[in-house]
Amino acid sequence: MVFSSLFFIYIFLPICLLMYLLARNVSMKNWVLIIFSTLFYAWGEPVYIFLMIGTALINYFAGRIIGKYQGKAGDTIATYFTVIYDFAMLGIFKYSGFIVENINALLSSNIPVPDIKLPIGISFYTFQTVSYIIDCHWESVKPQKSFKNFLLYLTLFPQLIAGPIVRYSTIEKEIEDRTISITDVSYGLNRVALGLAKKVLLANQLSIIVDKYLPNIEGITVFGAWFGAIAYAMQIYFDFSGYSDIAIGLGRVFGFHFDENFKHPFICKDVTEFWQRWHISLSTFFRDYLLYVPIFGKRRKYGGLFLVWLCTGIWHGANWNFILWGIYYGIFVFIEMLIGKKNMKKIPIVIRQIYNKIVIIVGFAIFYFEDLGKLGSFFKTAFGFGGNGLIGIQDKITFMNNVYLFAVAIVCCFPIIEGLKKLTDKVFFTKSIASAVTAVCSAILLLLTSVMLVDATTNPFLYFRF
Repeated sequence: MVFSSLFFIYIFLPICLLMYLLARNVSMKNWVLIIFSTLFYAWGEPVYIFLMIGTALINYFAGRIIGKYQGKAGDTIATYFTVIYDFAMLGIFKYSGFIVENINALLSSNIPVPDIKLPIGISFYTFQTVSYIIDCHWESVKPQKSFKNFLLYLTLFPQLIAGPIVRYSTIEKEIEDRTISITDVSYGLNRVALGLAKKVLLANQLSIIVDKYLPNIEGITVFGAWFGAIAYAMQIYFDFSGYSDIAIGLGRVFGFHFDENFKHPFICKDVTEFWQRWHISLSTFFRDYLLYVPIFGKRRKYGGLFLVWLCTGIWHGANWNFILWGIYYGIFVFIEMLIGKKNMKKIPIVIRQIYNKIVIIVGFAIFYFEDLGKLGSFFKTAFGFGGNGLIGIQDKITFMNNVYLFAVAIVCCFPIIEGLKKLTDKVFFTKSIASAVTAVCSAILLLLTSVMLVDATTNPFLYFRF
């Protein structure tokens, strides 16, 4: 099931909210969320619900063992076994085919390539279980004693499919003790409307431009290559940040406070800052659990950095372009580390903005082209070595037909919501009036989104496949 469907918006979610409100206490509310989360996941992949529940059982009992034998051999054994198991499951389902294909190519062998369907959300809930087990081992959190509560943490449908990666420590207390206020519900529903608008009104429309240019990279102009790449950068931003907005909003409606996952990344001044604003839950996961891992017996600053970026690339997909993408960003972050923050600030802001935007757009092109041959064609075309011409008549027509969409998308990359909120706070003297204006705007966005979804067949979020 996807958030951006009329069935979810007008049937599944209202029924879930009604049952949730009718539940008399937190324990019953948790059961409501577990049942609806299971239905949400099983809607598209009923078989893999057993894999997720099995993962929950193993990690739950491992946490109990870690808590019982804290600091002893049982703690260490349970930690290593469970982390290895979690990553092994992720490896089997996500990377086994890729590994076998490369072994066959390298050794000229004919090992049958496994054709295993990737369970939706496995990359996200695996990282949640791993963070939970390591935090239990480090005594950062207390192991959850109730399997029901742990299952709720893992299966909570707002963030189950595509994040953000919610750590147990973030909602540990709220699982058993939370309150819901009118302010929370209002904020949550407004955030949901905003996320749906990002997905349906912006990301889906930008995808039309992307599909016009990037799949046919060999036959387009220099302008077309850059136009398509910029459109894709914004498409994936509005798609993924839109999902995160919906997840955070739904979480707030049910009394959970998830951390932010995006903070207007395109306003960054350098590549390092971009990754402090983009997919924050993943970046902080690697920072906290991988960056300072002792490599060959000691912590190595730059070795840990490249290990993080290699794993960032691998996490996103079983293909060489994702590995190149991770290393690509790792190189630029490494260069900026060598230059230093003070020296980076001395570079004129215009140059820094041009530099980082080119790096980011090229990075998204690497992310898009899983076919390395087409990726090479993109570079030739984009930098004028393909002999395809600078700009064509069709490019001008396409640009003029989409100039307002492009302009709105660019404006929405800036923190305009925060600016409008400050403006309404100044213009209106009471919070109730400001809240009413916000509610009306959200209702308009929801109406426009619903109209756009009437004829939509399928529009899954891009990060479902990662």
